[in-house]
Amino acid sequence: MKRNTDKPVKITEVCLRDGSHVMRHQFTEEQVRTVTRALDQAGMHYIEVSHGDGLGGSTLQYGKSLVNEMKLIEAAVEECQQATVAVLLLPGIGTVHELKQARQLGAGLVRVATHVTEADVSAQHIQFARELEMEVCGFLMMAHSAPVQKLVEQAKLMESYGAQAVYVTDSAGALLPNEVRERIRALRQSLNIEIGFHGHNNLSLAVANTVAAIEEGATRIDGSVRCLGAGAGNAQTEVLLSVLQRMGMDVGIDLYKMIDLAEDVVGPMLPGPQEIQKGSLIMGYAGVYSSFLLHAERAGKKFSIDPRDILIELGKRKVVGGQEDMILDVAAELAKAKSEV
Repeated sequence: MKRNTDKPVKITEVCLRDGSHVMRHQFTEEQVRTVTRALDQAGMHYIEVSHGDGLGGSTLQYGKSLVNEMKLIEAAVEECQQATVAVLLLPGIGTVHELKQARQLGAGLVRVATHVTEADVSAQHIQFARELEMEVCGFLMMAHSAPVQKLVEQAKLMESYGAQAVYVTDSAGALLPNEVRERIRALRQSLNIEIGFHGHNNLSLAVANTVAAIEEGATRIDGSVRCLGAGAGNAQTEVLLSVLQRMGMDVGIDLYKMIDLAEDVVGPMLPGPQEIQKGSLIMGYAGVYSSFLLHAERAGKKFSIDPRDILIELGKRKVVGGQEDMILDVAAELAKAKSEV
């Protein structure tokens, strides 16, 4: 496999964070311990654990967690013998206080996430994470929704604040492989830090996009075992590992153990099959934030509106993560317009 860097590829497993959306944030401590233990034994590099919307996300707006996320982070840290526990933080949802608490419990990596045009709001959190001696990465969400030069500009800001890597984050699963290549290449040519890629599978391209990112020089990539992530899930970790091994890349994670984890542990936990259904497909098509799906389905039921119409309209309005309250507003407006016809 020809790559544009000699640095090793590190994988962050996100099923216990991104997958929280699918589980309606109802992970139990025992589930987190069981999955974390298996991931650690398989050799996973990083395991992300927090509310689906990051630290501090357990609210009525984003969904209440069954178990306090700090308790889940602590449980995951206790189960890890070699993997590093990671957390996600969205400024405006999570604060430096939650970050400090997560660090005290043993979290070693934080990804500070902002909309692709709003990197400036991450400065305080990135700098504070460095003061806490954590690994810290910038996470530019909805990366499909800004021109490449804007992405580069915002990534440079995160680099200047102290981020050790910046991720191209395909929150909507809307990017095509050539678009991923263009973005990763531009960052590689413009930054002096590592580059990451986080994909969603709404157009069935998450693994292909991740491989394209690696070939262009990304060294930090994400996967979700059994596709347990928002929308249609992320790059399916056990599938991604299989593809990488076929391409001659060994990242040091036991493929058989990951396949067994997917089949025997995570599979029975799923509330339904993680496949590309009409809602997740429309999110990729319309370029809408992947965690909006369940909210749109609830709003559609409440207002007797097809959730696809809600998602398409959200895409037209370029609604971003953190604007979940807009989903109900849009549904109400569509219902009103429908009644007036």
